[in-house]
Amino acid sequence: MAVNLKQRKEPAVGKPEYEEPEIENPEASRMKRAAAKHLIERYYHQLTEGCGNESCSNSWCASSVGFNRMDNNAAAVKALELYKVNAKLCDPHPSKKGTASTYLESSAHSNSACGNRKLNHKDVHSVRDNFKDVNYLTEEKVYEILDICGEKEDYSPLIRVIGRVFSSAEGLVQSFRRSKPHTKEELKSLQGKDEDKDEDEKEAAACSATAMEEDSPASSSSSRLGEGSSGENDVQKLAPDEVSVDIEAVRRVYERLLSNEKIEAAFLNALVYLSPNVECDLTYHNVYSRDPNYLNLFVIVMENSNLHSPEYLEIALPQFCKAMSKLPLAAQAKLASLWSHYSAGQIRRMVETFQQLITYKVISNEFNSRNLVNDDDAVVAATKCLKIVYYANVLGGDLDVEHNEDEDEEPIPESSELTLQELLGEERRNKKGPRVDPVETELGIRTNDCRRPLVAFEEFVNEPLNEVLEMDKDYTFFKVETENKFSFMTCPFILNAVTKNLGLYYDNRIRMYSERRITVLYSLVQGQQLNPYLRLKVRRDHIIDDALVRLEMIAMENPADLKKQLYVEFEGEQGVDEGMFTYDERTKLFWFNSSSLENEGQYTLIGIVLGLAIYNNCILDVHFPMVVYRKLMGKKGTFRDLADANPSLKELLEYEGSVEEDMMITFQISQTDLFGNPLMYDLRENGDKIPVTNENRKEFVAQYAEYMLNKSVEKQFKAFRRGFHMVTNESPLKYLFRPEEIELLICGSRNLDFLALEETTEYDGGYNRDSRIIKEFWETLHSFGEEQKRFFLQFTTGTDRAPVGGLGKLKMIIAKNGPDTDSSKEKLKERLLKAITYAKGFGML
Repeated sequence: MAVNLKQRKEPAVGKPEYEEPEIENPEASRMKRAAAKHLIERYYHQLTEGCGNESCSNSWCASSVGFNRMDNNAAAVKALELYKVNAKLCDPHPSKKGTASTYLESSAHSNSACGNRKLNHKDVHSVRDNFKDVNYLTEEKVYEILDICGEKEDYSPLIRVIGRVFSSAEGLVQSFRRSKPHTKEELKSLQGKDEDKDEDEKEAAACSATAMEEDSPASSSSSRLGEGSSGENDVQKLAPDEVSVDIEAVRRVYERLLSNEKIEAAFLNALVYLSPNVECDLTYHNVYSRDPNYLNLFVIVMENSNLHSPEYLEIALPQFCKAMSKLPLAAQAKLASLWSHYSAGQIRRMVETFQQLITYKVISNEFNSRNLVNDDDAVVAATKCLKIVYYANVLGGDLDVEHNEDEDEEPIPESSELTLQELLGEERRNKKGPRVDPVETELGIRTNDCRRPLVAFEEFVNEPLNEVLEMDKDYTFFKVETENKFSFMTCPFILNAVTKNLGLYYDNRIRMYSERRITVLYSLVQGQQLNPYLRLKVRRDHIIDDALVRLEMIAMENPADLKKQLYVEFEGEQGVDEGMFTYDERTKLFWFNSSSLENEGQYTLIGIVLGLAIYNNCILDVHFPMVVYRKLMGKKGTFRDLADANPSLKELLEYEGSVEEDMMITFQISQTDLFGNPLMYDLRENGDKIPVTNENRKEFVAQYAEYMLNKSVEKQFKAFRRGFHMVTNESPLKYLFRPEEIELLICGSRNLDFLALEETTEYDGGYNRDSRIIKEFWETLHSFGEEQKRFFLQFTTGTDRAPVGGLGKLKMIIAKNGPDTDSSKEKLKERLLKAITYAKGFGML
């Protein structure tokens, strides 16, 4: 709780001085107690940590040679003794400068406090005239000083106060506390007289000892931060997403003060001074665990709407980000929880603040394979800070923390090669599965729980960073997980799909190489030649049958072969299995056939094929609704996944008349099996006798969606997911990608840029980009309509979609195949249209 000590008015002219006796002044008493506490704490830290000077000669400093270490309790007692005798205090050595900024001030100030323990009446008046007694701020105090400065047209006193408070962690943590009614004990404490010096010393020592006790998980902040702190009791009453700072008051203060350029400069300079000290506090002094109110400091600074302005980008903001990146996990989670209640505009402002710094640092430096962006402290720190805002954005969005798919009951089988790998000291990597971000664990959420964030996920992607990131190096740092090297793959929200796909490519290729190496070693041990690739041989007109039979054998006998690089030898065209999936002509999407006669193994094989497509960086001409990819990532289907495909459900929920009388539907639904026969299913027991009403229609819709998307296809989907995980279980896929990005990996993008394809196409057999026939080819292709262009892609690549990153990522080669004396642009167009119109692509289903 912040104690608002109003500035005492000067006595009226002619008023006797004795009417305000010095001994009765509570302000002087407060200052004396604060000085005593401060000095005792300085002695304590000198005894426990030292000044940092290796050649220190002070026998009561932990840095001096021959000093005998003491425990915390003994140090607290000794600190009180040294205070009483006014013992020598060391100045912090330059190597340790700022490491205890919350507790230490300049030696000149401490000596002054020590030498003038009794303040006379005249001194107090002088201090007040210059606001030197203001060590923390409230909204009222700011406006009071602002009004006085406005009357004198001199804002230098306010600038000095802001500089002093906003450059001090101690002062800032105490500032802008939420007010609450004073208890009787607090009022008595505030009004009490300081008549007994020994009592003051005992109180100061007791409070200091409490703050110094490192075994206490949340020691009293009032002893360390001085009067006005809400202390340990207030911290215990705060909710997980609540802090003791009055955020609205802070916003009002910034709004009034930031319009003044001179005052704005005071905030900037104070932040430059504050940040290194805060970084040291968090790194070496574990301040947050001792006083969770320390988080107030970051809340207050982040409300400064000018943080992303150019003046802050060079020094102030990078230093502050470094300090903020040192926050412990619990503090990061609390900040995310707090900010999750902010509006989308406030979240966007913070996103822009950190993105501005990252972009500024990227474009003002020349990053390459020798000068990695991973080594830039400011970029790394800003990315770590952006992660806190990212999870606030997720937490504050449209969350669905329920409706999670059950984990597979049976573990995915591993091959017999694992034994040899263990013998060779090459155990499989990530046997425990993909990693989970610790902030997610602390908050108890996952990114995939969020259907719609406060701010679009795309706003967290930094394209300039993606352009300079050396992904091969970053992937190495990601796998090694050393503290010395930061990997941006640990913050996948900042990476675009192309960059993440490249990281996945490296992971897949390394696993493929590992499988080939193991195969070679097996060949040496067993004396027989084994195939280092996953080779599928298929017959004409039996592509699907042959491929699935071969994959089924591999999945049963040696599933590790699925991790090998895929080679397919085939001729002829696809076969189509009409039984396993249903097809919606309107949406052009496939769905699981709950009445299929196929066994679960067949669905497992289809899941394997999808996994292989990602693993081998291939695009499939198969399109599932987004709910399939959400289910693959661990989320069940809900009504919201059906709303677009089945508008009648939405109409049911919004119907304003009587549902029971006008629609006459019950909790029994009907489907048709593979042969067209109707099948009835009760969503509730005796569902045919339970009418859907205005009161229970939400329950009907929820249970209908649960049945259609989950229960009715449970066996088929579990088998399908199992096959998918047989290929991707060791991959960082789930960690890096959201469901919509998984679809992009498998199916490609519908955004087609044929100019990008032209730029990256290569030529062979005598052709080059300046050949007449090549120019005519591109002129013809660019003249095609959208559908004809998709036919061309289908003909050349097997799918009418672009890979991740666009058509520029395709490596198309146009080669000359013999002479043609009768070539012309018209003939070229006629033959090209015939080829793409009458050819069939190689889809999966």
